[in-house]
Amino acid sequence: MKLSARQIEHTTDQISAQAVPEDHPMVAQLIPLFGDHTYFLDKEGLEIVEKTGETAEGRPTALVIKLASWADMNRTTLAPHDPEPTDIKIRLEPESA
Repeated sequence: MKLSARQIEHTTDQISAQAVPEDHPMVAQLIPLFGDHTYFLDKEGLEIVEKTGETAEGRPTALVIKLASWADMNRTTLAPHDPEPTDIKIRLEPESA
């Protein structure tokens, strides 16, 4: 799922991760593998968020999905693996307020 700038900011407020800029060369390599998403990097590796539903107030919710883990202690190489849902849930903000 592609997130708006507002949704990215709200997501990074909830998890310890940084969004990979859309113009980063790595994104062009990730899209054929995993699809057109907003990608995040954290201490565990590469992640995306996927919409799962809505709160009682009608706000969208998402689940963090891990796509690749760091292959080295210096965190310079990612090792892709099958998508792994985590137990981390995100409350997404509406695209506009």
